[in-house]
Amino acid sequence: MIKRALISVYDKENILEFSKFLVENDVEIISTGGTFKYLKENGIPVVEVSEITNFKEMLDGRVKTLHPNIHGGILAIRDNEVHMKTIEENGIKPIDIVIVNLYPFFDEVKKDKTFDEKVEFIDIGGPTMLRSAAKSFKDVIVISEITDYKIVKDEIIENKDVSFNTRKKLAGKVFNLCSAYDAAISEFLLDENFPKYLNVSYEKMFDLRYGENPHQKSAYYVSTVQDGSMKSFEQLNGKELSFNNIRDMDIAWKIVNEFEEAACSAVKHSTPCGVAVAENSYDAYKKAYECDPISIFGGIVAFNKEVGEDEASELAQIFLEIVIAPSFTGKALEILKGKKNLRVIKTKLGKPQDNVEYVKVDGGLLVQDVNKEMIKEFKIVTKKSPTVVEKRDMMLGMKVVKHVKSNAIVVVKDGMAKGIGTGETNRIWATKQALERAGDGSILASDAFFPFRDCIDEAAKAGIKAIIQPGGSIKDQESIDACDEYGIAMVFTGIRHFKH
Repeated sequence: MIKRALISVYDKENILEFSKFLVENDVEIISTGGTFKYLKENGIPVVEVSEITNFKEMLDGRVKTLHPNIHGGILAIRDNEVHMKTIEENGIKPIDIVIVNLYPFFDEVKKDKTFDEKVEFIDIGGPTMLRSAAKSFKDVIVISEITDYKIVKDEIIENKDVSFNTRKKLAGKVFNLCSAYDAAISEFLLDENFPKYLNVSYEKMFDLRYGENPHQKSAYYVSTVQDGSMKSFEQLNGKELSFNNIRDMDIAWKIVNEFEEAACSAVKHSTPCGVAVAENSYDAYKKAYECDPISIFGGIVAFNKEVGEDEASELAQIFLEIVIAPSFTGKALEILKGKKNLRVIKTKLGKPQDNVEYVKVDGGLLVQDVNKEMIKEFKIVTKKSPTVVEKRDMMLGMKVVKHVKSNAIVVVKDGMAKGIGTGETNRIWATKQALERAGDGSILASDAFFPFRDCIDEAAKAGIKAIIQPGGSIKDQESIDACDEYGIAMVFTGIRHFKH
């Protein structure tokens, strides 16, 4: 029999309607501070928690529900005679429903507030009540989400009670929430990338139709405490995003953000198939398209500058999954919206925000710093030095190769990543692949050192004029000598860019 409810909510959405329902079903309501005032002002019969505890709120509201008269009423096991006798002897009445939502630490921690101001949004009493009620879920209905009011209401109407399975699920939601809440606070206070316990806090943004393949279930989660380009975006057009869409969109966006000048990247199957820089977005797109006019079909295109009418008209000529940019002109948006299924994404953040990245393995999780370095040095190791134009293309090549799966080779010419060799098990295959795809090129960039001179030999055959690579092989001199033989300039960067 449901007789008493404890309500303490920060977010008061729909609580008035649910409270009226409880009163109509002869449930006594106990409440705290702002919730008590809100319910009373709206005509709901309500008892202030201080009347139950015989103790006024203190310490600016930090202490109000942390009292045996509250937690005894929640934690007492109803079919335990000793428990029930104990609370009766102490004048404590059972509490049958606990309705609590928490101070919005998730939201407040991201705002421009002082450290001390953020600390005050760490809820103590709320999680304590929720955890007590969740532990006692067989006897106590616990509600931590506004959307669950209806579920509980419908079951009470139908059965005069709430089922065991529903009680159990509601309790599970509590511990799920509290773990994320505590993780967010831990991340805020520790400020460490690699703490002893990895307590990440993510909230489901939406379910996805499926994962990488149609038979795989999936969902999209976003950080509760950090912003990010793939969290703070606005979809302006098109059908819902898929698992593969989001992953590829992330890569495309990260590539263009390597550049200050106007840049465009096309990505297909998590691999860039065309990247280019130019004086404006239109020319950058035209050059990126020409890198690989076949693979871009059905791909994702990203810009680091505003998309205007001219480039929108070009984009509309082919089938694309996504166009992502920091902004779109009105006319550009009008053109792109003419393609009903094309997902048009406006980013709200200028740069990627993540500091760590995760890779799941069976039974474990790999965690590492995000690769934010580009080069350690620009060391010319050959007799021939690269020209100014070659140096520019070298930097483009390194910025692209950083985002290509190793072994990775990128061939560049005139601000265009024309040939990309990716994911091969040896470097010579990746080199041949990139050279063949490029057709012609002047610069070759490698994500790691050359173990043998064979890649240099192939580059020379294809007319490569300059090579940029990390260096670090015991046979570096062999590669340097080969470059000198062919009159190729070579630069060592000192930074490897493996991406497995």
